Amino acid sequence: MRTKDFIGKLDHARIVETIRAAESKTSGQIRVYIQRGALKVDPLAAAQTRFHKLGMQKTDRRNAVLIFVAPRAHKFAVIGDEGIHEKCGDLLWRTVVEKMQDHFRSERFSEAMIGAIRDVGAVLAEHFPADGDGSNELPDEVLEG
Repeated sequence: MRTKDFIGKLDHARIVETIRAAESKTSGQIRVYIQRGALKVDPLAAAQTRFHKLGMQKTDRRNAVLIFVAPRAHKFAVIGDEGIHEKCGDLLWRTVVEKMQDHFRSERFSEAMIGAIRDVGAVLAEHFPADGDGSNELPDEVLEG
């Protein structure tokens, strides 16, 4: 699918609203990134590279999560920084990805991301509850590049 078509089908406002709602319950940070154009490497490797380029490893508690989607390649990945990964391991990421796959197959793209954000947010809230300072270390908008 062309990236432009994919992006046009997304409900950006609902996705951002879901990120903000999830982050209100945790000190963790969630970002969504849409890769434009061809994907020349494994989506997990691309997600890890993008995670670092976005500076997501610089959060205070190392508990940021990136939902990376490459629509043209029909690939995506979900990765977390070392703080959340230590608590949940690969099982969390595999579970989130499996649920997203079901939505993507039915072309329910916004629902795939909203569900992933809610699932990740619930786990972040469990392990990294909101600490009351209300700081938002990373922007909430859907990124494209």
